[in-house]
Amino acid sequence: MKQAALILQQPSGTARQLVLLFHGLGANEEDLRPVGERLSAEYPEALVVSLRAPHPTNLGCGYQWFSVTGIDDAKRVERVAAAMPPFVAAIRQWQRDTGLGPEATVLVGFSQGASMVLEAATQAGDDVLAGRVVALAGRYAQLPESNPGGTTLFLVHGKTDEVIHYGFTVEAARHLVALGADVVADVIPLLGHEIDAAVIDLVARRLRTHVPKRHWEAAMRQGVPPPGGGTQ
Repeated sequence: MKQAALILQQPSGTARQLVLLFHGLGANEEDLRPVGERLSAEYPEALVVSLRAPHPTNLGCGYQWFSVTGIDDAKRVERVAAAMPPFVAAIRQWQRDTGLGPEATVLVGFSQGASMVLEAATQAGDDVLAGRVVALAGRYAQLPESNPGGTTLFLVHGKTDEVIHYGFTVEAARHLVALGADVVADVIPLLGHEIDAAVIDLVARRLRTHVPKRHWEAAMRQGVPPPGGGTQ
């Protein structure tokens, strides 16, 4: 049985892309509606879905992908690892239902949802989960040991974020670059732990214009011009 989800766009014909959104701690599937609506406009042939985390929080409202009660670095790693199998299974189920594979899948997460999409994409290893992953104001529970070569990672973080320090994104970007990963990182001055209109515009632009590193490399090996834009 699928977890609760909000379908923000259902194409009239066959979907050519799958965009899945994952909210932050204490929120629900409505939280990322503005992001989903913008990406729906950018990709009219995409199925755009915002998923609700499976567990109610003990904060009095909203849902969570994993508990943060009494959390420290070691417990964060354990709890994310425990939450990962059903999280990945949910993504795979949407892919099966739409007949779309990883290359046509975009994962977008905010805060705790960003941590989940980062971990899911980089733990997959050679078994690629999504072609593109957008992590907004998130962090890894544990930095990856290998390059998620089949995935382009877009990291966006506010420099005045008081919930998750932007330094986590800077550290992750440097680490991923050292692994040879395809990563684009943006640190936004004066932005807190939030998604404003400028961030949504930035995400849409990055997804639209960035040519994945793997496509450039394949084109160079074949001696042909690289494909244009992030419109796969």
